[in-house]
Amino acid sequence: MSAGVDLSAVLRPVREGNAFEETVERLLTVIKLGVVGPGERFPPERELAAQLGISRLTLREAIRELIQAGYVESRRGRLGGTFITYSRPEPSVTELRELARQNAEQLTDALTFRFAVETGAADTLAQQIAAGGRDVLLSRLADVNGASPLDYRMLDTRFHLAIAELTGSSLLTAACADARMRLNDFLNAIPVLKLNISHAAVQHAAIADAILAGDPERARAAVAEHLAGTGSLLRGFLG
Repeated sequence: MSAGVDLSAVLRPVREGNAFEETVERLLTVIKLGVVGPGERFPPERELAAQLGISRLTLREAIRELIQAGYVESRRGRLGGTFITYSRPEPSVTELRELARQNAEQLTDALTFRFAVETGAADTLAQQIAAGGRDVLLSRLADVNGASPLDYRMLDTRFHLAIAELTGSSLLTAACADARMRLNDFLNAIPVLKLNISHAAVQHAAIADAILAGDPERARAAVAEHLAGTGSLLRGFLG
């Protein structure tokens, strides 16, 4: 299972009336964001159903659909479970550039939404970071700053979502996941540049340092600077 963020925060309970559809949506969000990556497995069925607030029958029906669609596979045995088989396809930059042109207002809105929730999460965490949280944050920082270009997007997502999850607010974590998901296809369409990875590593370290120092203002400013760079890359490549 992924050691990224606590899935219970991302997989918040679904509404009873649309339990099947929302379960599929929640699981696909976790898969497409890379919170649980290719070759990793979901939590045990009983735990996953409890996190989503659904019956195991509904969960099995949702997983069955994801199996048929090629996103996961079920393995039996002591080391079995539901494993992720999905690998994101190479995006069409041309198509996404046209989509960005047609939906320029929505793209700007999504960037603003992400800015608001992620700066807020860093500010909040800086005011309350605990010893266990320090270890998790430093581990996620080491993962993303040591990532290869192939794994970078996934580990970057885990780092940013960990900040929200460590605040203890499931609503804030869900909002950060939603903000990331709204930009996911666009982020995956732009190349992972080595210079940008190096630059982002410095910014990630600045974010973590500010949070661990208990400095909310500096944490908010560090996240703002980092997200401004991401926005610039998106506008540059998709503009």
